[in-house]
Amino acid sequence: MNSRRVGAVVLAAGRSRRMGTQKLLLPVGGRPLIARVVDEVLRSGVRPVLVVVGRHARRLERALMGRRVKFVTNPRPESDMLESVRCGLRALPKACAAVAVVLGDQPGLTAETLASLIRAYRAGTRDIVVPTCQGRRGHPLLFARRYGPEVLSGYASVGLRGLLQAHPEDVFEVELGAPAVLEDMDLPADYRRVVSRFGLGPQNSGRALRRRTGSRSGRRAWSKGDRA
Repeated sequence: MNSRRVGAVVLAAGRSRRMGTQKLLLPVGGRPLIARVVDEVLRSGVRPVLVVVGRHARRLERALMGRRVKFVTNPRPESDMLESVRCGLRALPKACAAVAVVLGDQPGLTAETLASLIRAYRAGTRDIVVPTCQGRRGHPLLFARRYGPEVLSGYASVGLRGLLQAHPEDVFEVELGAPAVLEDMDLPADYRRVVSRFGLGPQNSGRALRRRTGSRSGRRAWSKGDRA
């Protein structure tokens, strides 16, 4: 089983410009979003869990305090997502035969989803595993370490989509029927939708938004973000 060991890289270095505040720290179901995602990754049993952070590293580390994760710094937080993937790959222990790349802003991610991808990989049929819902590909994406060199040196213009396009014969799709694998959280409207599903938790929504936007009216701040 060790020969098929899977590690996880959680991408948390983005600047959240479209949200107007660090979205990974927004409360979802009583926890910061990043804590919700990382808790599910840990619950899946995957080890190690590497969290790639950037400009808001200290705040994210506080939000994940006490969890068994390793933080990896992306020195170029203004770069695209692929650079964070590369940072995680460089830090991945050699004992890992594969890596699951997890979006830090995927609130509907569950441990069961990630475990399904790992089981498909360990079955030995294909070396790139992607979840689908009604034929559409989503996240997380799991791939064998042997693709690492090309991810580290190529696909600059297309990201990991380029890996899938370059090796269609190696891709195994796991149909989960779960729309959550297609969803992330970029805009204020996305956050409102997430809160309507999972709730904020014990915090008052207006206070939560005011603290993070610096606005006297949380509603006004989010409406402005919708128009951006």
